[in-house]
Amino acid sequence: MQVGELIKFGEYEWRVLAVQDNTALIITENIIEQRPYHNKYFDITWADCALRTYLNGEFYDKFAESDKARIVPVINQNPDNPWYGTKDGFDTYDKIFLLSLEEVACKYFGDSSALLHNPSPKQRYWFQRKDVNNAKRIAKFTNESWASWWWLRTVGRVSVKAVYIWDDGNIGIQGNNVLKGNIDEGKCRGGVRPALWLKL
Repeated sequence: MQVGELIKFGEYEWRVLAVQDNTALIITENIIEQRPYHNKYFDITWADCALRTYLNGEFYDKFAESDKARIVPVINQNPDNPWYGTKDGFDTYDKIFLLSLEEVACKYFGDSSALLHNPSPKQRYWFQRKDVNNAKRIAKFTNESWASWWWLRTVGRVSVKAVYIWDDGNIGIQGNNVLKGNIDEGKCRGGVRPALWLKL
């Protein structure tokens, strides 16, 4: 199995992001559903949000037992938001999770760490629209022909927001409202791209 390869696991197609110690980090190639980050509008972090509960509960339980045996639980670090200093809670023990801001900006979709850690004075809410790695972060919702935005697990500018990837691949570091995100016709459009470590 190689980094960048597409594989089938469970009901979905996944992209391989990393391979180490006989395991692979994979993320769904597409946004597979749209859900709010949390079910109430108040301060929340990944550790306690409804989306984490769903992914490690109801979503995880959809896998066959043979597939569950290949999913490797991991301890995820949840650093504070680097631009705003918003506290992001505790490390979490996850079977299935969302990627963090650092993982999408610095590790698995090209290395844009210099831009992340040295923003210009004009950058207040968005990452860098001219970042060459933005295109690598673009994702579509299921089989639609246009791109949609998707959640990360990192807290936003305040704790009622979570960081996200916009439909052009740019990172909304200020975050979207955890309960609603962007509303279109009364429906949350917050995209979900689960990630997990898979035993090879």
